[in-house]
Amino acid sequence: MTKKKEKEWKRGAGILMPVFSLPSKYGIGTLGKAAYDFVDFVHGMGHSYWQVLPVGPTSYGDSPYQSYSAFAGNPYFIDLELLIEEGLLLREEADAGYWGTEPRYVDYGAQYGSRYVVLRKAFARSRHEGTPEFAAFCKETAYWLDDYCLFMAIKESQGYKCWQEWDDKNLKCHKPKALAAAKEAMAEEIAFQKFMQFQFFRQWHALKAYANEQGVEIIGDIPLYVSMDSADAWAHSELFELDILRNAENIAGVPPDIFSADGQRWGNPLYRWDVMEAKNFRWWRERMKANAALYDVIRIDHFIGIVNYWSIPAKCRTAKGGKWRKGPGEKLTKVINESVGGAKIIAEDLGILTEPVKALMRQCGYPGMKILEFGVAGDSSNGYLMHNYQSPNCIAYIGTHDNETLAGFLKNRQSWEIDWMKGYFGILKAEELHDQMIRKLYESIANVVIIQMQDFLHQDNSARINHPATVGTNWQWRMKPGEEKTVDADYYRWLCRMFSR
Repeated sequence: MTKKKEKEWKRGAGILMPVFSLPSKYGIGTLGKAAYDFVDFVHGMGHSYWQVLPVGPTSYGDSPYQSYSAFAGNPYFIDLELLIEEGLLLREEADAGYWGTEPRYVDYGAQYGSRYVVLRKAFARSRHEGTPEFAAFCKETAYWLDDYCLFMAIKESQGYKCWQEWDDKNLKCHKPKALAAAKEAMAEEIAFQKFMQFQFFRQWHALKAYANEQGVEIIGDIPLYVSMDSADAWAHSELFELDILRNAENIAGVPPDIFSADGQRWGNPLYRWDVMEAKNFRWWRERMKANAALYDVIRIDHFIGIVNYWSIPAKCRTAKGGKWRKGPGEKLTKVINESVGGAKIIAEDLGILTEPVKALMRQCGYPGMKILEFGVAGDSSNGYLMHNYQSPNCIAYIGTHDNETLAGFLKNRQSWEIDWMKGYFGILKAEELHDQMIRKLYESIANVVIIQMQDFLHQDNSARINHPATVGTNWQWRMKPGEEKTVDADYYRWLCRMFSR
């Protein structure tokens, strides 16, 4: 049996705020001053946690859950102001880039067109190679760094086509002779990719150290699966359900439900769990170790897939043709527990929560998630309602990045739903629901409460982060400079004191 985790969960509260949503004049949030200011804001609110979305390099569709790597960092988050301070950039070079014209939303096309041009200028001036710091970084990231940087160099030479569409079949199939030739021919691009990873991680670790000094822990988010177009699927193809030509045999998703008649066809390659086990789950060990160095707390997205997962034949156009298959269960959670050191785990247990999933979570001691927006539908027996929380060992949210903002949610409710919520939350006026729902979550027995930044700002659905199963207009919302000052920090600090958070 997996030994139950006894890592302490102090009663607290936190804010969900993606890095890309931070303000900056360069069109996307970064790891610079605005991030440090946000840590100060979290601390000033009396809160203990800052939850971010995955910070890996994004591919087509800009989703942080579809990354080119399960290990690498997003170059867009490298702060240009810090590079200016290092003497690697001139201010006029950074200011000359086109970063988009709308301060409220990220323009990923503008980022793609300008960010790498500017970072190459910094790379040309950098003298990081040969330094002890860079040598230590390369040693710490040896498991994945070379494969990732070569992967990205080849993609750049191939017009960023998916690796399964590369012209050179030997490169596509990761043949040693082809890889050696590519490393020699693309040495400069590989070095540039390493420079970007070096800068990302040194900036990230400095920010995390500052947050921890302020008593703020960072909650990171990792998807259970990796993207098909990733260095992981390319360099470790034997670990995934791919055929001899490296095409997917089966892919991930979820079955039809009340939200989607066809289910969801995510497209991620499925793991060959028997091969993973034969290799002592090394890829997972390295992944969890790397994420434990990034975060204080790791939220595993789609945790239920560890127990049972929906397998869809790649040839099927919808998820209807899939079937349930058994996951590794305790074998993998044992590896996770052995690999994360002092980091804590949150299990994203939303979806079809079977008894085996519940049993594994109890066995591991992982807290699950409670989404209040899922509970206020007029049924008092709903498990997402606060009076039905069976244990403090849970993380309570109004909504996550996949849900409506609270203001948008309330605006879209029918009158009978509003009346029911007024009764449940003990108020007479509908306009009081927004703040009262947040307050009641703080009062709950849940060990940790996480609120989206947009909900503190009373933003409508124009600030929604993601509409699941859609591509485009997602992952774009940004907070404007100084907007956090409109939040009554004194009130929320008082709430934390009042309810021992």
